[in-house]
Amino acid sequence: MNYTYIVKCSDGTYYTGWTNNLEKRIQSHNSGTGAKYTRPRLPVTLVYYETFVTKQEAMRREYAIKQLNRQQKDFLIRSFASDHT
Repeated sequence: MNYTYIVKCSDGTYYTGWTNNLEKRIQSHNSGTGAKYTRPRLPVTLVYYETFVTKQEAMRREYAIKQLNRQQKDFLIRSFASDHT
């Protein structure tokens, strides 16, 4: 399985990425071995994810989410949270 995800950084910003092992990827972000963007903004918290069969689908969705503005990402995250509580 492949995942597109959003984490919220300690400074309130969002980071969007994709991975084939979500748990391991979040751990790598929080250990400082993840993306360069998240290293000075630890800890990060997983706030959104989607699953895909292929890497290409996950990467395409990552790109699409990165094109959204902050308000659109907030709406996406709120919708996800209400569906997963």
